[in-house]
Amino acid sequence: MHRYLTVLLMPLVTSSIFVALPCVAVDLPTWAYPVNPPDFKPTPDDGAIRHVPGSTAGFTLTQLRDLYVAPDWHPEDHAKMPEIVARGRKPEVYACGFCHRADGPGGPENASIAGLPYAYIVQQMADYKSGARSTALPKRLPQALMISLSKKITDEEVMAAATYFSSLKPRSNIRVIETNFVPQTYVAGWFLADKKSNETEAIGQRIIEVPEHLEQFESRDTRANFIAYAPIGSIKKGEALVSGKVPDKAPACATCHGADLRGMAATPSISGRSPSYVIRQLYELQAGIRAGPSAPLMKPAVDKLSLDDMISIAAYLASRAH
Repeated sequence: MHRYLTVLLMPLVTSSIFVALPCVAVDLPTWAYPVNPPDFKPTPDDGAIRHVPGSTAGFTLTQLRDLYVAPDWHPEDHAKMPEIVARGRKPEVYACGFCHRADGPGGPENASIAGLPYAYIVQQMADYKSGARSTALPKRLPQALMISLSKKITDEEVMAAATYFSSLKPRSNIRVIETNFVPQTYVAGWFLADKKSNETEAIGQRIIEVPEHLEQFESRDTRANFIAYAPIGSIKKGEALVSGKVPDKAPACATCHGADLRGMAATPSISGRSPSYVIRQLYELQAGIRAGPSAPLMKPAVDKLSLDDMISIAAYLASRAH
């Protein structure tokens, strides 16, 4: 399915993925920004009806690839989607629920937005539209789509989507495994997937996040789960950093994100979030690529973090319940 997106939206993507970045302490963690290879091809639709666990619905690949439809496998899990979430607005605005899924869990390639504060969602869309929020790889498709969509979506559509997604309760869907070795992976559509080859490689200085069941996630099932492989000791080190026990590195995250790290007021939850997403945001805040209203508060908090610190923080946050 993601292979289809690559071909359909190729005009938005060029073979060059390198951009000029500010001088920062951490080199770009390319493993957190998977990019499809140039020869990436969509799987042909064989006409078979796809199914996922716990649902009586069924869709063909062509239906699952419709950018103006959010496949709704589990309508009992959420309130009625507003039109902008369910179907978007042709030809300029794709369905919000297509990329972020029907009830907002997203995936490693983008972001979970279920349960984020209404004001935060509205502000992020404004930041994308103004250019205050960008990305280290502007031609990487998930972020390119968000930036492009933000220029066309109306304020009323943003408010409808923000009202819907902010009302949802996020689910914990990530299992963190600390290890020295990880399965070999490949880029399956702007995210990493397990090759299932029974071959492993050293984890090194990375977090490797993969769907537990690739076909379920590619079918845009909102109940899909993930495994995040992290270096041994990451969770404990991350807890110390997040709790402010290493003050020369970073202040306590709870100061702004709440005692349970689930956000407060217009500040987003950071508990249970995709580690791939967290790494990208920490890096982009440190690099000054995110420059919205909250950036001046976050920039000093991340300036002294090393890549190892970021990995540990991301592993700890992913290990917590949403």
